[in-house]
Amino acid sequence: MMTFKQLEAVFWIVKAGGFSQAAVRLHTSQAAVSKRVQELESSFDIQIFDRSGRSARLTERGEAFFLIASQLLEKRDAAIEELSRPDVIARRLRVGITELTAMTWLPKLVASIHAYFPKVVLEPTFDSSIGLRDRLLNQNLDVVFVAEHAPDELLLSTPIGAVQHAWFCKPGLLPHDRAIHVHDLVKFPLLTQGAHSGTGRFYDAWLRQRGIRPTETITVGNLVAAIGLTMSGLGVSYMPRECLRPLIRSAQLMEVQVLEPLPPIPYVGLQHSEQGRSFLSSIVMLAQECCNFNEVFQH
Repeated sequence: MMTFKQLEAVFWIVKAGGFSQAAVRLHTSQAAVSKRVQELESSFDIQIFDRSGRSARLTERGEAFFLIASQLLEKRDAAIEELSRPDVIARRLRVGITELTAMTWLPKLVASIHAYFPKVVLEPTFDSSIGLRDRLLNQNLDVVFVAEHAPDELLLSTPIGAVQHAWFCKPGLLPHDRAIHVHDLVKFPLLTQGAHSGTGRFYDAWLRQRGIRPTETITVGNLVAAIGLTMSGLGVSYMPRECLRPLIRSAQLMEVQVLEPLPPIPYVGLQHSEQGRSFLSSIVMLAQECCNFNEVFQH
């Protein structure tokens, strides 16, 4: 997974002649530039720069990566220039968003798209992961950001981030001073997201793999409703951990300590493989930079 900021770091280190010069060009710190390069090297398990000397020199694989970075940035800049021309009619962007994305990093994405592509008119659609995928397959949407699902040869999938879930209940419903086994959770009604949710399918399969079959489940397709029902003591639910920290601190929700924690849910950007990729791939890369499920209504 890579972002425009990381590509720009590599590009300007080479063009400007070093990490500090690139930091000046990008209006950031040298530490930030170094971190972006390190993230790229870690993601692709390569060494882009030879740091043994006093100057930053590209390795053999780094030279190949620099060429790729230059091409991607050139395509992005060409798309921005094309869509920013006075004679270009505003382009629609039909983007599909889950409720969790709408509650967290959607404002950042909208601002970023408007900054890079001022003539783009956003038309957001909110639905479950499965519903959004189906609309994309029917070409009623241009790009969607959803929980990862089974591969589809008709769709181009790009990782954009992940969200960590945890088990929650009303304070006092379960022990708070010790970890319990996941089997103990199903003694209570389990609030699930159901088969239309990518997250719901993911965790339902995770429970089945461990031989756990809840005696009572309540399907709640709306995250806000699930939060309210859990706070009322109706049952136990899995919900995104970090963005609910304020409700934990105010003692309206309690995170249940479980011996085997839930695995994170990968999120991806999906676009139809038959559509032009340059512009939509740029939108997906902006989503990679914005994707952050740690707090609600980010600016």
